[in-house]
Amino acid sequence: MAGGRTEDHGAENGFTPLDRSVPRLLPHIDASVLPSLGGFGKHQKQLVLLTWIPALFIGFSQFSDYFLLAQPNGTCVQPPGANDSNWTLPSTAPPLLLWANSTLDADSALCACKEWRLELQTGLSQNVVTKWKLVCDSAWKVHIAKFSLLVGSIFGYLVMGAMADWYGRHPVLILCVLFMLVFGVSVAFSVNVTMFSTLRFFEGFCLAGLALSLYVLRIELCLPDWRFSMTMVASFLMVGGQLLMPGVAALCRNWPKRDDWQVLQIVIISPFVLMLPYVWIFPESLRWLLATQQYRRSKAMMLRIARKNQIDMTTEPNGVLTELEQELHKKPQRSCIVKMMSTRNLWKNIVVLCVNSLTGYGIHHCFARSLMDPEARPTALCHADYYTMAGIAVATCLALCPAVGLMGRRGGLLTFMIITALASLLQLGLLNLIGKYSLRHDTVLRDSLNRKFSVAFSIIGMFSSHAVSTLSIFFCAEITPTVIRGGGLGLVLASAGFGMLTAPIMELHNQKGYFLHHVIFACCTLLCIICLLLLPEPRGQPLPESLADGETFTRQTLLHPGEQHLLLSKIDRDYSRVHDTPLHLTATGGATAAVATALAAVPASYALATGGEVIGNHAIANGV
Repeated sequence: MAGGRTEDHGAENGFTPLDRSVPRLLPHIDASVLPSLGGFGKHQKQLVLLTWIPALFIGFSQFSDYFLLAQPNGTCVQPPGANDSNWTLPSTAPPLLLWANSTLDADSALCACKEWRLELQTGLSQNVVTKWKLVCDSAWKVHIAKFSLLVGSIFGYLVMGAMADWYGRHPVLILCVLFMLVFGVSVAFSVNVTMFSTLRFFEGFCLAGLALSLYVLRIELCLPDWRFSMTMVASFLMVGGQLLMPGVAALCRNWPKRDDWQVLQIVIISPFVLMLPYVWIFPESLRWLLATQQYRRSKAMMLRIARKNQIDMTTEPNGVLTELEQELHKKPQRSCIVKMMSTRNLWKNIVVLCVNSLTGYGIHHCFARSLMDPEARPTALCHADYYTMAGIAVATCLALCPAVGLMGRRGGLLTFMIITALASLLQLGLLNLIGKYSLRHDTVLRDSLNRKFSVAFSIIGMFSSHAVSTLSIFFCAEITPTVIRGGGLGLVLASAGFGMLTAPIMELHNQKGYFLHHVIFACCTLLCIICLLLLPEPRGQPLPESLADGETFTRQTLLHPGEQHLLLSKIDRDYSRVHDTPLHLTATGGATAAVATALAAVPASYALATGGEVIGNHAIANGV
């Protein structure tokens, strides 16, 4: 059984035989342990269902910035020197983003106002921006507040991923739920924007650890044929949270004695209370316990799973439990993501996926910015744009299922990355050509055509880049060994966070350098296309458990099974006529001429006596 993995998949994915000193059945969890416990049985399905429920709440929290920090429309109620009546800006004034260095007359007038009337268009009547008047000289604080959640998420993915590998998935999950409730509720009682931003950092930290631990637990519960479908259901639920968020914000409008944004924050955090019973009802990952050689805890959990799935372990024919009892004396061996640096192939695969995730989320913002109305201000987000992005996310999830089923993980990721690169390059290059060479005499028609192409390429690019990001994260979870899966997945998710961080950075700089920003990510897509060819294909393969498994999990070989021996086989060849080459004939002719010259220098009688023998021997020696 131990050699089955090498024989079945060695030629396809480059597996090499593992060390025979390890136990025969326990390392092969997908092939031996889980099937002996009922496979993907009733108990495992119930646990996967418990990982789906929080996905909806995570979607609420991840998209709360669009409402808590939305930019309002502004009206100047009392301009400088106006004492008698209200004075307002024209109805054509753009939505309010009040920058201190703005060159627009409307914004300059608003910044000089003594009193403003700020109105939101996102379902709430008041949010953080309107409460603390984060406009004009204070507008930069809005972007710091946006940074705080993303930066907290990045640190959370890195730290909690490493902790999940060292202490287990279950302790990290419970710890993040508890602190998520504490910091999330505290955000609603912030007294100033500094306190709000600080608490949002810790909320993002806990939210990242919660999402990561659930993702890893879901993957490790499933057999190979179920992994992708179970993950996509959770993705649909997160997108569902994005779609429902405007309705939730509308329900929180105009509550008595509380600001709207405070009610919204409490509403999106309160459902996490439902996860408190997970302390007792959700177990530790059996796969992680076996991979770290915690066999005593593994035995108790295996018996519990068998009882839930109505499997009699006493009559179990594979002998997994018997082998487990023989290994109870071994001490646990935990690993950290730092050990990845001692491998040859594994760290390269993770780095490639980090770059893919960073590129996917980074260029997604470029397409989203191009999709927005160029007449609108950079941070103005209307309902149409919000629902367009949510609809694209739904379409991506729907398209990923058949695409990955037909082309596999690597083929699907490569296809969507190529589409992203083409959409980006065409948007950057083709639109400039349209503006330069076509319809010069009709500016209106030219701009209309340019806008239609820009929207089309933006939608295609957002669709494909979202697919790239989703697949990169799932790809990493499949090829990273169990002993460091939390840390490896944390690296890829943190890279995705860096990609998302480019959006508020560009807004902070008032979209300066936007075109260069898009060009850089377009170049990254071309680099990613080349690097993706180096990745293995994990579809249908068991999850790697140890660093040795992950190191031997390489890309598919170019030769078909059984053809490798042709490279080293000996072929008998006839070398008897090698001397007939022109080079050899030249050398032989030169040697004969030298002998003739030497013979001319000796006496004639001696030459007559011995010359024939000398010439004959020389000719024999040279094969003539």
